[in-house]
Amino acid sequence: MDKKALDINELQNETPIDVMATMIEEPAVVHRLEQRSSLEQFTSDSTVAAAVMVFAAIAAVFVANSPAYEAVHGAFEAPFTLGLGVFTFSITIEQLINDGLMTLFFMLVGVELKYEMTVGQLHRPKQAALPMLAAVGGVAAPALIYLAINAGGATHGWATPIATDIAFAIGVMSLLGDRIAPETKIFFQTLAIADDILAIVVLALFYGQTIDVMWVAASLAAVLVLAILNRQRVYSLKPYTVVGIVLWFCMFNSGIHATLAGVILAFFLPARSDVRLDDLPDWLHEEGVKLDDEYDDESHVLGQHDFTAAAWAVERVMHHVRPPLQRAERNLSAPVNFFILPLFAFVNAQVRVVGIDPMTIVADPIAQGVFLGAVLGKPIGIIGITFILVKTGLFRLPAHVDWRQIAAVGIMGGIGFTMSILIAGLAFGPAETNAAMCAILAAAIVSSAAGLLYVRITDAIRGVREAKGPAEA
Repeated sequence: MDKKALDINELQNETPIDVMATMIEEPAVVHRLEQRSSLEQFTSDSTVAAAVMVFAAIAAVFVANSPAYEAVHGAFEAPFTLGLGVFTFSITIEQLINDGLMTLFFMLVGVELKYEMTVGQLHRPKQAALPMLAAVGGVAAPALIYLAINAGGATHGWATPIATDIAFAIGVMSLLGDRIAPETKIFFQTLAIADDILAIVVLALFYGQTIDVMWVAASLAAVLVLAILNRQRVYSLKPYTVVGIVLWFCMFNSGIHATLAGVILAFFLPARSDVRLDDLPDWLHEEGVKLDDEYDDESHVLGQHDFTAAAWAVERVMHHVRPPLQRAERNLSAPVNFFILPLFAFVNAQVRVVGIDPMTIVADPIAQGVFLGAVLGKPIGIIGITFILVKTGLFRLPAHVDWRQIAAVGIMGGIGFTMSILIAGLAFGPAETNAAMCAILAAAIVSSAAGLLYVRITDAIRGVREAKGPAEA
């Protein structure tokens, strides 16, 4: 065989599709690989993911105000029962989605948090401090506005407007293209991650049920097993998955919100590779030489056992190059963004306005508190804290980030969706939840539109001023 052995240095700048295309003779196979790559790029687009979730919410509103509402609502309330001998476990379809499938969403949030704490913005405390402190203001101000409007009333819903939906908000911001500096997007993403941390803490402390000590003890035992797996450097996802399911079941019965099991599981997933990466290039070169020696281009591949065994060894090792944390993120991203979150939005955005006077909702203190908390509280808290910290000299704005873009971050911070809906469902009864849902959806729409318009208008004004400058000079 006169083909050269695999050279890692020659392939390091090539994409996987480019490499495969040079090795595969069948055009149809290359075409399928290219289609798969395009699909992966499509499903990794935050704007597309946000759009799918929005369409699901719109569909939910249409269904909620159609003759199909009773049948759909009844289906969500139907019990789903699993039984094994004398042991039975029953959960409604709505609970299965909100407490079960949404655990995977929280696991993905946990994976992203651990990633940021390991190599991202949260790994650099000095750079992350300003957006993280701004996030505190963005949580406190909406809560205070809600409490002021609902003083003596439904104060238990104070946390509903505090959250910023990462996927939704980043997706909307991406519509602005290069009008927003990359550093601003990083600032916003760090702020939204810190916001998620605060929302998770609030969810755990204030929106659980009556605590069952025995189930809490069982949950702690499951956490201990996860810690042991991590300590023993177990790099397979399967043991973590099994223990994670046990942890979810224990937390579901403990009174602590079960979705937090996903965050806990994510933080115990190893963030390192179980392959000595500094030795990998030399090993790959040696295996490439071995493959070159073993391959016989005159024989059918099924008869070349030494060659396929050597190829299988390379495949197994390369599978282990990626840390379990990264493998989990890859496995979860598409199902969460394109199935679980849209399904959650469809189930929980069943806002019913048929037969209800719109002014009743507008005048409802809960709706007012949630809406104004998100639309006004978020920008007041985010911009205000950032302004104070910068003007006192404690911090400086990141490079290429100006106050116009900080204002845009504050306005778009009011896009709370997933976490806001989840908290509203825990904080309110059915009638109150309907008012809160209306406010959440309205706040997301207004914050999105206001943020986009603000950036475009201020960008146009700045362009006019820059154009006039030389002429006046």
